[in-house]
Amino acid sequence: MSSTTSKYDIVVWGATGFAGRLVAEHLTSHYPAAELSVALGGRNKSKLRRLAAELTGESDQAEIPIVVGDATDPASLREMAAQTEVVCTTVGPYTTYGTALVEACIEAGTEYCDLTGEINWVREMIDRYHDEAMAADVKIVHSCGFDSIPADLGVKLLQSYAVEEFGDPCEFVQIYLEDGEGGVSGGTLASAAELFEAAATDPIARETLSNPYSLAPPGERHGVDTGEQRRPQRDSIRSIWTAPSPMAAVNERVIRRSNALLAYPWGREFRCTEVIPTSAGISGAAAAGGIALGLGVGTAAMKSRLLRRGLRRFVFPEPGTGPSKAEMESGHFSVRVIGRGTTTDGPFTVTSEIGAELDPGYGATARMLGEAGMCLLRGETESPLDGGILTPASGIGDPLGDRLRDVGFAVTAGEW
Repeated sequence: MSSTTSKYDIVVWGATGFAGRLVAEHLTSHYPAAELSVALGGRNKSKLRRLAAELTGESDQAEIPIVVGDATDPASLREMAAQTEVVCTTVGPYTTYGTALVEACIEAGTEYCDLTGEINWVREMIDRYHDEAMAADVKIVHSCGFDSIPADLGVKLLQSYAVEEFGDPCEFVQIYLEDGEGGVSGGTLASAAELFEAAATDPIARETLSNPYSLAPPGERHGVDTGEQRRPQRDSIRSIWTAPSPMAAVNERVIRRSNALLAYPWGREFRCTEVIPTSAGISGAAAAGGIALGLGVGTAAMKSRLLRRGLRRFVFPEPGTGPSKAEMESGHFSVRVIGRGTTTDGPFTVTSEIGAELDPGYGATARMLGEAGMCLLRGETESPLDGGILTPASGIGDPLGDRLRDVGFAVTAGEW
């Protein structure tokens, strides 16, 4: 599509939800109306109008248009997608509400990005729509938030640096969730519950969770990696203790898909692991053990149908809610990637880091999704792929790092 045939540059779909509002706030406050036409999309016209009025008071926007539709009404989604160049969607759980919008965007020729960490649904989109999206030259870019931009783009930036400086990529990378503080919304927890709900009843969802290469293209869902770390371990690179990461099941699979879609520039023997670092010595081992135990208990609870439904009804916050403004303002995160490779001159070690003084799941995620949408809109991508069911690294690539720097993120790559 060209801008001459579209009413809007970007539609923020789900704008009145917690995450959607933050995306809309970022785009309308950071980009003047003369540079970017943003529309607010959702099903409740009165809420959309109230949000538009509030955002108009916080920006130079003379008027922010609204687009009314329903995630359960494919016709309204097709009408919405036909009016815009890019859709940024925060409407989840995507397993329940995402498929019809992906279909609508492919049909309309509209670029798409989301926040999903629901790998069972991503697998379904790959199997059903990748070839169709490729044929239509439409980029459907999943996981453009804290799941999975810091890990996926961090690996891509590290590998770009390694090739530029040493002539070869790293054979092994470790992703460290080094630091972070922030809140969790009802929508995020609902998505996690949907993932376990699907695994309880759907054999493909169970296979997706058990196979480390489940998001690779069909016929290539195998390799040398054995899956995410499940116990405390001594780290081979930093000589500290590490614990399992709750995000590893998503991020590692996304990274492996990036390597496959880019035609294996990091090699078919490439390995990656995501962990939480603690420290050296007995205290580090104890801390790693505590994290592993807590994660194990939480996972066991989510696997139980009775406990899962009890948590959703009595413990989890409602979808559409999230952390307070104070919690978001005090939030921060840092994700470091360290990689090792070998040349004829010997081994080398390089690193990248993505971080921000922002709540990772909301303040930072809103900017990540918004800037991913801007890359798609402006054609600021370094990718051999014109369309398909893609990842941030394979569908957008290094230019996303430049945009994140411009909106306050620390994004670096260099020697370790």
